[in-house]
Amino acid sequence: MMFPPSSCPRLIVKIGSALLVDPDGSVRRDWLAGLVADIAARTRAGQQVAIVSSGAIALGARRLGLAKGGRASLEDAQAAAATGQIALSQVWAELLAAQGLNAAQMLVTLDDLEDRRRYLNAAATLNRLLSLGVVPVINENDSVATAEIRFGDNDRLAARVAQAAGAQGVVLLSDVDGLYTANPHVDPAAAHIADVPRIDAVAGMADDGSGSGMGSGGMASKIAAARIATAAGIPLVIASGRIDHPLSTPARHTIFSAERTASARKAWLAGGLTAKGTIHVDAGAAAALGQGRSLLAAGATGLDGGFVRGDLVTIEGPAGTVARGLAEYDAADTARLLGRHSDDHAAILGYAPRSALVHRNHLALV
Repeated sequence: MMFPPSSCPRLIVKIGSALLVDPDGSVRRDWLAGLVADIAARTRAGQQVAIVSSGAIALGARRLGLAKGGRASLEDAQAAAATGQIALSQVWAELLAAQGLNAAQMLVTLDDLEDRRRYLNAAATLNRLLSLGVVPVINENDSVATAEIRFGDNDRLAARVAQAAGAQGVVLLSDVDGLYTANPHVDPAAAHIADVPRIDAVAGMADDGSGSGMGSGGMASKIAAARIATAAGIPLVIASGRIDHPLSTPARHTIFSAERTASARKAWLAGGLTAKGTIHVDAGAAAALGQGRSLLAAGATGLDGGFVRGDLVTIEGPAGTVARGLAEYDAADTARLLGRHSDDHAAILGYAPRSALVHRNHLALV
C-alpha cells in the first residue's frame, strides 16, 4: 500500500482530469466511487486524506458546448471552470457522503499559497477540517485565475497543499504509472523507474505534454511537484489511476524519496513559484550558502527584477539555482551594494543597513 495510515497520518491525493472525466465530458462515477471507498477505508484506519481534484474545466466545457475542452481561450477556461466546479463538488460530496464522510471545498489561487499570511490562513483551514474528520476537496480557482497567477497544473498545487497541511505523503494519480527513461508512448525501449532517491538525477527526463489532452500537466509538472514536496521532506508517488481502487491495489509506481527535512518556513520558501527577481552570485558565495551562511553583498555579482524588501527572490550561482529567500533590500539598493563589503553599506546607502542581502533565517536551499 502506498503510504499506509500507520506511517502517514496525513496524505494528499491528486486526481487528474483524464481519470475523472471521460473524453465525452461525463464523470467516471464507477471508478470514482472505488477511489472514494479507498479513501473511506484509510479514514477509518486513522489516516486524514485531502483531495486535489482536477476536472472542473472538462466538466464545464461539456455543459457549455465549448470547443477544445474549454481551453480555446482564457475566457472559455474561466467560464468552464465556474460552471464545472459546481458539478465536480456535487459529485465529490455525494460519493463521500455515501461512505459516511463530509466533504469541504477549497478553491485557491497561486497568490493564496505564495503570500505568507494567506498561506498560513489556508494551512489553518486545512488543519481544522482534517482534524474534524472532513475530507477537503481542493482545486485551483480557475474561474478567476489569470495566466500570471496560476499554478498551471494541479500536480504542483498538490505539493504546495501537502506543505500547508503538514502531510507525510503525496500521491499523484494519473494516466501513467510513473516515470520512464523516455516517453513510453514514443520510445518502446523506455524503462520504468521505480525509485528516485535524488530528484536532480531525473530533472530533464520528461516532457510537458498531457497524455490525455484534457489536463494541463505532463511528466515535467510532476517532477516539479516532486521537487517542491521532497524539499519539504515529503515523499511523493506517481501512480496510475487506470485501475480500480488505485489506493489499495498493488501496482507499479514511482516514488520520489524526501531528500531532507525542512522547517515549515523554509519549506514554503523552497517551494515558491513566483520569485519577483534574481540575485546572481559568484562561486564563493554559492558555496557559503550551501554551508548555511547568509547571502552577503560581497559575493553578489548582478540582479534581475524589480523586487522590494520582503519579496521572494531566486539566488543563482555559476552552476544554476542555489536558493530562494526573502530580500532584505529593494532592488535599487541591492544594485548599489553589489560586490561591496558589509562595512561599506552605511556610507553607500546613507542609513543603518542590514547585514545581508538575504539572511540565512529567510533562505532555503533548492
